[in-house]
Amino acid sequence: KDMKRFASYILLLLLLLLGIMLCACNDELDIRQDYSYRVETLPLPKKLGNGESVALEFSILPEGNYSETSYKFRYFQSEGTGILTCKGQAVPMNRFQGIASDDFVLTYQSACEEQQQLDFVFENNFGRRVEYIITFTGKRTEEKTEESLP
Repeated sequence: KDMKRFASYILLLLLLLLGIMLCACNDELDIRQDYSYRVETLPLPKKLGNGESVALEFSILPEGNYSETSYKFRYFQSEGTGILTCKGQAVPMNRFQGIASDDFVLTYQSACEEQQQLDFVFENNFGRRVEYIITFTGKRTEEKTEESLP
């Protein structure tokens, strides 16, 4: 009689343990939100002279798709001088600007004949950063080289 009672307690304990384990399972899916991404532009000219403009057509290419991801960028002109604009408005240096779409266009106008370099930093709302550098060779440098030839 004691053995039957002990066996029923063990069975009850096992059923209770099984119930706890089943309740502990989570049916919710873990949704990945933070994906790596890269930045590309359409082909750009290698040389840019004073007063010349070029459209910088950017594409942000994430490895996965999460609709709540947003991006922003900032830039610094480490060489040369020029003006970067977005829809006719000057883009301030070293200030993050929101990006409305994964494909967008900025316009750069050179204000010198020397080499120019634009250093971009892109960041998503998860803090993942990508650096992108654009360099234009100045036309004055090439002209000087040609003039120095015999």
